[in-house]
Amino acid sequence: MASPPPRSEKLRVLLIPFFTNSHIGPFADLAFHLAAARPGAVEATVAVTPANVPVLRSALARRGPGRHAEVQVATYPFPSVDGLPPGVENHSTVSAADAWRIDAVGGDERLMRPGHEGLIRDCSPDVVVSDILFHWNASIADSVGVPCVTFHVIGAFPMLALFSLIGAGATDGVLTLPEYMGPDIQIPVTELPEEVRSRRRPEDVRAEGAKLSSAHNSCFGLVVNTFFDLEDRYCDMYVRHMKRTYFVGPVSLPPPSQLAAGDDGSGCIEWLDRKPARSVVYLCFGSLAHVSKPQLRELALGLEASGKPFLWVVRSEAWVPPEGWEERVGDRGMVVTRWAPQTAILAHPAVGAFVTHCGWNSVLETVVAGVPVLTWPMVFEQFITERFVTEVLKIGERLWPEGAGVRSTRYEEHELIPSEAVARAVARFMEPEGAGDAARSRVKELSAKAHAAMAEGGSSHGDLRRLIDDLI
Repeated sequence: MASPPPRSEKLRVLLIPFFTNSHIGPFADLAFHLAAARPGAVEATVAVTPANVPVLRSALARRGPGRHAEVQVATYPFPSVDGLPPGVENHSTVSAADAWRIDAVGGDERLMRPGHEGLIRDCSPDVVVSDILFHWNASIADSVGVPCVTFHVIGAFPMLALFSLIGAGATDGVLTLPEYMGPDIQIPVTELPEEVRSRRRPEDVRAEGAKLSSAHNSCFGLVVNTFFDLEDRYCDMYVRHMKRTYFVGPVSLPPPSQLAAGDDGSGCIEWLDRKPARSVVYLCFGSLAHVSKPQLRELALGLEASGKPFLWVVRSEAWVPPEGWEERVGDRGMVVTRWAPQTAILAHPAVGAFVTHCGWNSVLETVVAGVPVLTWPMVFEQFITERFVTEVLKIGERLWPEGAGVRSTRYEEHELIPSEAVARAVARFMEPEGAGDAARSRVKELSAKAHAAMAEGGSSHGDLRRLIDDLI
């Protein structure tokens, strides 16, 4: 019998994210921090399906020249699924109508488990760091005798809210979060993620909850992309109920050299350099949302009518603005139809507000930069995170006021937000000594705490080192 390969003296960590940009990015960042925290002692590898390798390499490359070499890349096959063309393995590359297929694949243990089993056995890691959506990896890791750590890419508040709402009943189409989440926080059923609002059998809901609870209980520990001073009350709830918890965020916090970096070729930073301090409204809705052409038109007209300078990232190269719009707006507005350096944009002194979809990564990035927000959630848990941003942290406001119309996680139900509402909200929020300035003072305080958490001796820095020490 052949002898097994010699074991590395390094702690070999295999990280397995769900196949969407908003998960791959934080996993890449966590891998970077693990490798950087103990140089020479930790070997981090991130595993994705073949079509997601460019997404992963791009996320690693944003750490700076040569830094991405500190993290290895592994692949495993994407299952063959009816309705998804070959090479479509990510939310950002699938049509709105077929987005559910990506979720269905990722949540199907029967389809995904064989690939993950082969991956884990081939890589032979010392520890597996798994996305919570791949809950079966806990049992795979246990079968090969290595610990599994669960990584939550979203914060404690939205995750606890999701767990509390599964199977909950609504009153007049509205669900109320438990009192321990905050006083009188209500969410219409239309704004809930599909897994919460879908009319599944109660026994199926309980079975799914049991699988997630079992995965949490059997894991070595739980890692969360947040920092204690941002969610202290909710972090404490995790500490009381989990064996080991590590709050290591914001993992996206860039090094000082990146914040001071020049333009990336998009022209964004050069354009911002010509604008007065805190005068620009930045808009970006992430990689998951599919915004309809009629809504893009209303948004464009609203930005024009607001009279404020704006930098708008539109995830559609095929979008055509209203006739004469570009001429009327002129240099007051800039539209980017490809990737933009969001951390550098938010850090620029010209940016005064961020119109955001409330994806957790964007929330952390705006907190790090100290920029207040106007919220425009669209899918998944984003409406829940909006409540945390506007009602708990109070670092921003809803762009479309409550009662103005129906908002929904199902794009076909979401009513069109008119240009007049966009113009009114933007202009009002940017008024001197108005709501935007009040929110800015609060988010600036959180920004200082975020930087302190990731600095030497900070709470997140300490939890990251404690995680490595515990695993070793």
